[in-house]
Order: sequence, then C-alpha cells, then structure tokens
Amino acid sequence: MGSLGQRKLQDEDRNSAFTWEVQANNRAYNSQLKEKVVLCWRRKKHKTNVIRTAKYNFFSFLPLTLYEQFHHVSNLYFLLIIILQSIPDISTLPWFSLFAPMICLLFIRATRDLVDDIGRHKSDRAINNRPCQILMGKSFTWKKWKDLCVGDVVCLHKDSIVPADMLLLASTEPSSLCYVETVDIDGETNLKFRQALTVTHQELTTVRKMASFQGTVTCEAPNSRLHHFVGCLEWNDKKYSLDIGNLLLRGCKIRNTDTCYGLVIYAGFDTKIMKNCGKIHLKRTKLDLMMNKLVVVIFISVVLVSLVLAFSSGFWARDFRDRHHYVTALHRSSVAADAFLVFWGFLILLSVSIPMAMFIISEFLYLGNSIFINWDVKMYHEAQDVPARARSTSLNDLLGQVEYIFSDKTGTLTQNVLTFNQCCIDGRVYGPDSEARGPKENPYLWNEFSDGKLLFHNAALLRLVRSDRDEAVREFWRLLAICHTVTVRDSCTPPTGQLLYQAASPDEEVLVTAARNFGYVFLSRTQDTITVMELGEQRVYRVLAMMDFNSTRKRMSVLVRKPEGTICLYTKGADTVIFERLHSRGATEFATEVALAAFAQETLRTLCLAYREVPEDIYEEWQPRHQEASLLLHNRAQALQQVYSEMEQNLKLLGATAIEDRLQDGVPDTIKCLRKSNIKIWVLTGDKQETAVNIGFACELLSENTVILEEKEITRVLESSWGSSNFLTKKSLPRVNLALVINGDFLNVNVDKEWQEPGPSRTDFLHGQRLSVMFRSFGIPLAPPPSQDSRVRCSSEELQERTFVDLASHCQAVICCRVTPKQKALIVALVKKYHQVVTLAIGDGANDVNMIKTADVGVGLAGQEGMQAVQNCDFVLGQFRFLQRLLLVHGRWSYMRISKFLRYFFYKTMASMMVQVWFAFYNGFTAQPLYEGWFLALYNLLYSTPPVLYIGLFEQDVSAEQSLGKPELYMVGQKDELFNYWVFFQAVAHGMAASLVNFFMTLWTSWDTAGPASFSDYQSFAVVVALSCLLSVTMEVILIIKYWSAVCVLSILLSLGFYAVMTTATQCLWLFRMSPKTFPFLYADLSVLSSPSVLLLVLLTVSSNTLPVLGLRIIFQALKKARAEEEKVEEGPREDIFTVEPVPHLYRESHARRSSYAFSHHEGYADLITHGTILRTGPGVSNDIASDSPVPCDGEASLSPKESHWHLRKERSPLLSRSQLSSSESRPQPLASQSLLSGQLTLESQAESSEEESVFLRPLTPFRRSWQKEPHPPREGMAPLSDDTQESQVETLPPSPGESSVSQRPM
Repeated sequence: MGSLGQRKLQDEDRNSAFTWEVQANNRAYNSQLKEKVVLCWRRKKHKTNVIRTAKYNFFSFLPLTLYEQFHHVSNLYFLLIIILQSIPDISTLPWFSLFAPMICLLFIRATRDLVDDIGRHKSDRAINNRPCQILMGKSFTWKKWKDLCVGDVVCLHKDSIVPADMLLLASTEPSSLCYVETVDIDGETNLKFRQALTVTHQELTTVRKMASFQGTVTCEAPNSRLHHFVGCLEWNDKKYSLDIGNLLLRGCKIRNTDTCYGLVIYAGFDTKIMKNCGKIHLKRTKLDLMMNKLVVVIFISVVLVSLVLAFSSGFWARDFRDRHHYVTALHRSSVAADAFLVFWGFLILLSVSIPMAMFIISEFLYLGNSIFINWDVKMYHEAQDVPARARSTSLNDLLGQVEYIFSDKTGTLTQNVLTFNQCCIDGRVYGPDSEARGPKENPYLWNEFSDGKLLFHNAALLRLVRSDRDEAVREFWRLLAICHTVTVRDSCTPPTGQLLYQAASPDEEVLVTAARNFGYVFLSRTQDTITVMELGEQRVYRVLAMMDFNSTRKRMSVLVRKPEGTICLYTKGADTVIFERLHSRGATEFATEVALAAFAQETLRTLCLAYREVPEDIYEEWQPRHQEASLLLHNRAQALQQVYSEMEQNLKLLGATAIEDRLQDGVPDTIKCLRKSNIKIWVLTGDKQETAVNIGFACELLSENTVILEEKEITRVLESSWGSSNFLTKKSLPRVNLALVINGDFLNVNVDKEWQEPGPSRTDFLHGQRLSVMFRSFGIPLAPPPSQDSRVRCSSEELQERTFVDLASHCQAVICCRVTPKQKALIVALVKKYHQVVTLAIGDGANDVNMIKTADVGVGLAGQEGMQAVQNCDFVLGQFRFLQRLLLVHGRWSYMRISKFLRYFFYKTMASMMVQVWFAFYNGFTAQPLYEGWFLALYNLLYSTPPVLYIGLFEQDVSAEQSLGKPELYMVGQKDELFNYWVFFQAVAHGMAASLVNFFMTLWTSWDTAGPASFSDYQSFAVVVALSCLLSVTMEVILIIKYWSAVCVLSILLSLGFYAVMTTATQCLWLFRMSPKTFPFLYADLSVLSSPSVLLLVLLTVSSNTLPVLGLRIIFQALKKARAEEEKVEEGPREDIFTVEPVPHLYRESHARRSSYAFSHHEGYADLITHGTILRTGPGVSNDIASDSPVPCDGEASLSPKESHWHLRKERSPLLSRSQLSSSESRPQPLASQSLLSGQLTLESQAESSEEESVFLRPLTPFRRSWQKEPHPPREGMAPLSDDTQESQVETLPPSPGESSVSQRPM
C-alpha cells in the first residue's frame, strides 16, 4: 500500500504539468491532438464523454469470462482430468462424464456474470443518453451526453447535472456566479459557488459571441484531485488564470441558478469524479479463496496416493509375473510402463475427491440465497418502493463474515432533512407542543409570509412573540432574520410573489425560515442594507460590517445600524466561542448551558445567539482599523479575524437554537446491534468535522464517555507506541473507549515540526522522501523505530500505515471527515491489507462508488444522491437499518449453510471415494472401480443431493428473531469457526473412518463365505458397500440438520427414493440385454437385499458409523458448555468504561458538557454580499443572453422597451417620499447585468429584435397587512404615513462590481 500510494502520488505530480490544451468551439483541432501510448502507437488525447463501466462487450465476453473462470483452480483441475480421460490407454471413465458437467458449470457462472453486466450496460446507456444543450454552429441544440466533446460550449439550467468538467463562462446570476450542490461528489450538503472570469462574463453575452469564442485553455492533465485545478485561458492575446473556483465538476447539480454556460475541459473518464471512481474488482469470498487452496491440497494428496498405488502396482505386477510365468504373454509392456499407465488411471479414478457436483450445486445455493434476500418483505422500503436486491449472487456468505463497515454519512445515516426542533430564549427552553396540545390547524395563518414549512409549534412562544413585549424574544428572532448570508428572490411559479430563500447551507435556510414564520421576515438585501418585516412593520438596517463564518472562528457576526440610529452587533456561532466572549455570566447563561447540554443529549445541532449594542465612539475607533485590515495585500485574513475578535466582545447572550439533522429510521438501534456483533463501524464522509461528530453522537457511534482522539492526540498515542514495540497492541493502549476523528487534509499542518523520532539521534525521516497518498491525507508523521528485529523489514510507508491501522482498529469508532472518494477507497484497502478482514462499504452517492468497489461487499442505498452507488454495488437496500437484517440474518444464515454444505460434501465424498483406495489392495492395484458405474455417476447428482440442497437453502440454527436478538452469534462467521482447515481435515478424517467401516466390515463379514446367501462376489460386495455408504451419509445429514420441516423430510425421502428407482431401472433385464457392458449389474441389489443377513450387516455398519460420532458430539458439547460457564464466571460483569492507569498523552482540556455545535456553512458568502457580487439586480432575472436585444424564453412575453433597465421591486414602505421616488426614477441608470440567452434560441431570432432595448420589470405583489395583532405605535426613526399618501417604495439593487450604477438606498 505504501509503494502503491507513492506511485500514485508521483503520477499526480506528473499530471500537474500544463500539458492539457483545449480550444473552444474547435472539434477539428481538439480531435487531432494525439498522445503516445507505446512505441509508435498513438491515440486521441481527449476522451469522449461516453462512460463504460461494464466489464464485457460483445467481442470480449467469451475470452474474458473464460479467463476469469479459470482463475478458479478447481476449473484448471477439471480441465486436466478431462484431457486425461480423453486418452484411451489410461481412461477409467468416459471423457464426457466430466466434460458435460464442466460445460454446465462454466455456462452457469458465465450467465450469472452476463446478467450482472447487462445491468451495468443499462446504467451506462441511461447516463450516456441524458439530454444536454450543446452549441452547434449558431444555436444551442439538444444532444445527448455521449455526443459531448472536449471544447464544446454547453448550456445548463437549474437542477441540471453537470455532464463533464467545464470551465464556467457565464451565468444569469450577478457577476456570473453559479451555485452548485456537490453532495454527490464530496458529501457536503452546503451549496458552493463558482464564478466565471470577468472577461467572459462581460464579453460572452450573446450566442453569436459564444459561437465566435476561440479561447484556448491550457491546464493540468486529468487527475483525481477534486479540490485542485490550475490553468489559464488565452484569448485575444491575453492570458487569464484559472483555478478550481472557475470549474464545474461532472456530477454537480446546478442550484439557485437559472442558466449557466460552460466550456468542456475534461470529458468521460478524464473527469475528476471518474478518476475517483476506481475500477471494477473481481470479488471473491473467503470460502472461495480457501477452496482454491484446498483444491491444490487435495490434488497433491491425490497425486501422492496415485504414486503410491502405482508403485505398489509395479511391485505387485513384477511379483505376479515371477510366480505366474505362463501369463507373461498378456503383459507385453514393461512393468514400469504398466505402472505409469496405472498412475494416470488412479488419478482419474480418484479425481472425484474434488467433486464437480459440489461447485455446480454451490452456484444454485448462492442463487437461492440471493432470491431469499430479494423476497424478504421486512427489508422492503415502502416509502420509496425499494425492495432489497442482491445484484451479485456470489457473495452471500461474505455477508456473514463482515468485521468492518465503512459508511458514508450524508444520505446513508441521515435523511438530508434539517428541521427547527427547539430553542432557548433568555434561559427558557421552548420545545414542540405535545400532540394533545398541538394546533388542529396551521398556527401561522395570521402571518402573510408564512410558507407552511415550519413544523415546530409552541403556543406559549408564539403568544410571546406576537405580544412584542419581551426584548430578548424580539432580539432573538431579529438576529435570525438579520445575521445570515441568505439571499431572496420571488417565486416565478404560482403563486407568484412568494419569497424564495437561497441559502448557502441548509442550516441557515432553516433558521431564516423559522424567523419568517414567527413574523420576522427577511425581505431583501442590498450591498449595505437588510430589509426585514417585523410583525408587519418594515425596517431597514444598514449593514456596517459582515464578519464571515469559517471553521476557525466558528461564528458569524453582522454589525448593523438600526433605523433608530443605534449600532448593534448580532453574532451566532458555537457555544464554545460565544460563551468566552460574553460580558458576564448569570442565571440566564447557566440555564442556557443546561439547555445546551440537554440539546447535546438529544444530539441536536446547536447555535448560540448573542448581541451587543456598540457605542458610537467605539465604532468610530474600530472602523478605520477594519478598513485598513480589509485593504491589506498580505495576511489579510488573519488581520480581519483579529479586528473581528476585538468587536465580538462583551456580548449579551440571547439564547440558542437546536436543529435536528434527522437520521434515517432505526440507525442508532442498527449501529448498536451491529457493534454487539463485533463489527467495527467507520464513518467516511466529505462533510465537516463538526457535523460528522454530531451525527456520530446522534447514531450512538460516540458516547459521552468516549475519548475522542484528534490530530495532536493521535500523534502522541503513536509516539508512545515506539518505546516498546513497532506496532500498537491492546496492551500498549489505554483501556478506555477511544474514537478517532481525522480530517482528509490533516497533513496540511506542518507535522514535521510537531514530532520527531524518540531516541538520542533524532532525525527527520521525511527529509527527501514523500509520504504516500494515504498519509498525505491523515498526516501520521511516523518514522521507523530502531531496527531491533531483523525479521521486520518494512518501509516507512508500510510502517506508518500499519501503525495507524493498529491504532484505529482498537478504537470504538473512527470518523474520517473531508475525505475524497479516492481516500475512502484507500482507507478500505488499507484495512484489508493489514488486517485481512472482510470489509463492507455502504453509501448512496457517486462519491461512494470507489469505496463500494474496493470493499469486499458493496451495499448501495437507493437514496437522494442519485443511483450511481446502486449501479455499482453488490446489494441494494432502501434504508441503512435493513443492513442489520441483511448481515445478522441472511448473511449469517448463508455463511452457516455454505459451511455446512462444504463440510458435509467433503465428508460424503471421502466416505465413498476412499473405498476405491482400500479396494485397490485387493484387486492387484489395477485401478478397477468398486462401485457400479451408474452409482458413481448418480451418487453426487441424485442420491445424496436433495439433503445437501436443503442444508444449503433452508437450514437454520436459530430463527431470524433470535439472530437479531442475539447478535453475538454473528461472531462465529468472523472467526471462521464453521469452516476452516481444521474443519476440513475433520471432515476428511470422518469420511475416511466411515469408508474404513463400510469396506472392511463388509469384507470381514463376507470372508470365506459361499452359497446363495453369500455376498462375497464382486457385484454383491459392491452393492453392500454402496448401500452402507449411502445410508451412513444420510444418517449424518439427519444428525447435523437443526431446522426440521416437511421439506427436510421430503428431501431425505427423495434421496432414498432416487436410489431405489434408479438402481431398479439400471439393473433391469431389458437394459442388460441392450448393453451388457453398460448395465452389468443385473438384479444385483434385488438379490443382495433379499437376504436378512445383508440387511443386518448394513444396519451394523450404519450404526458403527453413527453412534460413536453421536457420542463424541454430545461429550464435546457438554465440555464446551462447561468451559463457557467457567470463562463467564472469570470475566465477571463487564463495564462499558474502565480506566486502569492514567494516560498522560491522552490528556486534553475538556468542558463540563459536550458542545453539539454543527454548522454546514461555506466561507466566502459574506464577501460576495458586501461587494455586491452575489446580489441580483432584481427579482426577475431572465434566462436569456442579451445581445443587442433580448430574446424571450418560450412562453414569456417581451417587455416594453420604454421601461427602465433596472430590475425594480415594489415594496410598501413609509421611508421614501414621492419626490425621492420620482428623483430616483428620472435618474439615468445603466444596465446592471446583462441577461443570458436560453439554449433553445437561435442567432436568427436575436437579429429580428436587435434594435430593442433589454429591460425587465417584474414588480412584487404588494404586501398585504394581514397581521392579527394590535397596531404598533410609531417607533423612533419611523415616519408613519396615512393610507392615502402611502407610495410603493422602489428599491434598486446595485449591479455587479465593475459596472457603474447609481442606487437609491433606503436609510
């Protein structure tokens, strides 16, 4: 893994060179670019956008499937035996007796693979045939994704999925911003913004200009780094730098953006998400891999036995010739030649030691157990109509041996649904009313702006809010309506005029929506104002500063000037940072802390709210320093944080909010049950650490007593392990519940300075050496310890990987945050490499595909993130909770059934086959078969097959309810207790013992007997031994079956019935007359079984085989039970947490309570607002590109050219007089932001209206005053107007930077 990671890192470094060139709108130029593959072979450099995830095509299916089939050692063995059987001189059985079953086996496995691959082909076709709009000539034309080429210009609309990695050229948003949802790529639920270059935003405003765009992009070659991109655009003899902020990645979803346009840079398998998806791996079960080894062991054993018998044959033949010289004419060849031929004869005769029937039947068993999974109605998710489905039919037994589960978070553990759950205001907690006290109708109908989305109802709080008498309550909701980065637009769909919030994170949208429903409605914002409707009264706050959120500050603040003229700072953030900035602490703060602790117990996501009134003189002193820090060219972020921190002091606590990130149903119970079954669960997510840890507590993966190891603690624990041993052991770790929480960018910190190898010579092993890709993500700065054991020879990469895995495996839980899809796969591969365990990966998005492919078992959830995970998984579930039943019931049953099936099959094979070896000592080692040919052919096919099928399909040691109620039973599969090498050798020994009893007891009984009742002749002897063998293995299957049913009894009766019918048929006179050589045993069974002494002998042999085994098993079970009780008494009562000794390196200052702060917000939105970049010029931005004149969308009427260029919003406000309104309307105002053209329109349609001006006026429906409360007296700073003098305020939003405008801002 270390060398592999280093090679991948070197490949990434080579890819960072600027070797990728793309020219816009020039397919001919892009297609002529070639790259060298090998020698003189060159291929096209740019791949098409066609995705092929299937393994086979029409021409490659047969050779590839045969290649895969003969990876099974058993198939190679059978092929060798078939070749030997085709040689007449050594053949003891006809060649077609093994050839036909082998063809059947290959056909079954090939059909299974073909069915699985057909599903992949269907998935590929569905993706490749998705529609998109491509610029073809002078218009945008609807094409399919597979028609997309590098260099094409593509038009995308809201909620579209990006078909390739594209350079954003322009969009309908201000400054050509584009909002994307990357939850399907990195698991983050918050929106991210991408922005086009200023030059393309300003120049590419028409289809004509886009069609003539001939820019050339030079950038890094395709690579897997999702968050990194470097390149430049060369256009009109100028170069413009590009970074990841200009790139739209394939798989992203366009959000809150009507239309955007992009230039395809990477297509198909060159895209970053496809580079992270990995390849399809051939998955094999542990039992399958073990069977390969056992086939080799059995084959070697058969060869040795055949050699011994061949040598014995040679010695016997030489002695026979010496004593019987008169028959030497029959032996024309030499003794050595005869022994050589006898060797091959015995090899063919004993080839049944590896029965092909076992492999054929196992395919049906795997298929049957897969069908049972599909039929399980208790794993059917009715809400989404998703049944459980086994897409792979060869991995069922692995489900019963899983030790590690790697789970995605977003959409896998959670529902991606946030709800406002509770709040604490001024020390008082307001939770949802009980159902009995709950309202029968919507309690927010009094609010004109209520959207009906708020499910939180508290009558007491609602009365308090509407009374407007409590200052803390008023400021609480006011803060939620002001302190955020949400933007607002009007709904374009009926009912029009409704406010639509565009939030960077779901948390902010929930909080602002809650304030909206409680009467504090965020209406609009400009570059430096925020308009809020507070209980029917419109107020405009002037924004003096926005202090943005980031992961270090863990808070956001807005400094505003109220309409009354006072300055106020509103802050929201983590309790750990808010409480240390409070002016004082009292009863309110204490009560809030208690409420936060209660919220944390309920695993709710919390934010603390605080504010302070800022004196004018303090603001005047602070403002120049803020202005100076914002203009710095170096260390601007650090300087701004320092200035922000100075202002965010002496706060007054208002309260806290509690948001519920809803888990899927049954997730905590499922995780608890799986952990009882000794399954370790790791959460691998691309989301933030705070949200991931909060979900960890919510799903009970973490507990209040868990010691969470973070970056520094991990380093210290690993340091402490070097003193005594190379790798961590349970003894070297503290006996406490540990959890590991790590970030994907852990190594971004300079770890070289934080740790050095202990010992007198402290050298930095990182000098001159790169870490592997895996540990560039985790930052485990380990060096090899002094070489004390020459047997341990591993590189530094392998050593650090091994040490990390040892540490993580001893932790109660592991949570990896901010990890890329490739890192997820590398983590899984790391655990598989060093612990040799069965791993299971479960996810629901494209970012989980690589992890699902890498794990031994991949489970896809049919969730909200698309169907990529489902299309690449082995099993499909509708909910995470069904994983419990899939593993503990179906998985455990499948493993138990297959293990019993294998053990019994080897036993019954040895019980019948070894008789041939004993018989060789009495037939001159001539490789003559003992049994009738038809008995050999039908023994594994009919006579003993029905009970085997029953065991493999229906056997149950306990019921499904008991399996779920006692998850400890699952550990049997993890320890390989039911089938291993010891169990195999036990089965072989048991079969050999049965064969000895069957053969020699029959031989000794018939010794020196004669007469009609004698069975000392060859055929009678063979019949008695065969019948004894069949009845002995039948009694064995009766003893091992635990789940008896009518089907079980029927299978046993069918087994014996098939024997009776077939022997009667093959030994009849009619067939004997037709072919005496083929049917030589004429009435053999009938004549033998008519003798009572023979029946008594058969009963004796069966009893001798059964009773001793039964007694040994009873004794063994009694001893095992006594030993378990002794161990239970010695262990005593278990405790969840106990500490044996103090652990200095785990010390970390901890708070009295756990913070449940979690906020999925992305940094940078405050700057977009304060610079006006994010703000619209009006509520109704068109989706069209304006050239000289606009071309309306389909079904949208053109607007009057006499109207203003500005997008105007009509609002009711007493703040603007008629004179001010007329002044603002008469003032000349340039076009703020040109609108972008819809992809359906052609260049000709623009030319027809090229002389018209582009104007769009869409007034908001006047606000109706329907507030059911007493009218407010006029407040200070507000000028009430009479109804007959009220005018509609015209609010003009400023254009994007770089475009001049004059805006009328309300004060």
